[in-house]
Amino acid sequence: MEAVIFIGIQATGKSSFYRERFFHSHVRVNRDMLRTRHRERLLIDACIAGKQAFVVDNTNPTPAERQRTIVPARAAGFRVVGYFFKSAIVPALARNAGREGAARIPERGIRGTRARLVLPSLGEGFDALYFVEIADAAADAGAGLGFRVEEWRDEV
Repeated sequence: MEAVIFIGIQATGKSSFYRERFFHSHVRVNRDMLRTRHRERLLIDACIAGKQAFVVDNTNPTPAERQRTIVPARAAGFRVVGYFFKSAIVPALARNAGREGAARIPERGIRGTRARLVLPSLGEGFDALYFVEIADAAADAGAGLGFRVEEWRDEV
């Protein structure tokens, strides 16, 4: 049983990473689709009760937001894994500019999330933590994204 928490600003590859790495094994919990925190909580609770692996594919910028998933998942015996997505503002804004319709986020929303973003640490209760970045900027043109994943190193 595994609970995965994505961390990072919008337009950093989180949903693409989910499709590439977890689509066939983990339920996707995403507030963009579920619309409310209440629905998100219901789905997380259902995954925990059913011992179903899941990914929280949201920005999760603060430790308090991450604790909403970490605490109940660990209490139920889940392995909790975090993936922090490189959250440089300029490339994220550029990728977002290429989105259309509802997928495009207002720039102030991305900047606001970046301002609230707190780097995760293993001390939050993660069993494992990884750093993820988009490996090939040219892949943004539509060929799909490639990713580099490294084990997290808490910096002092």
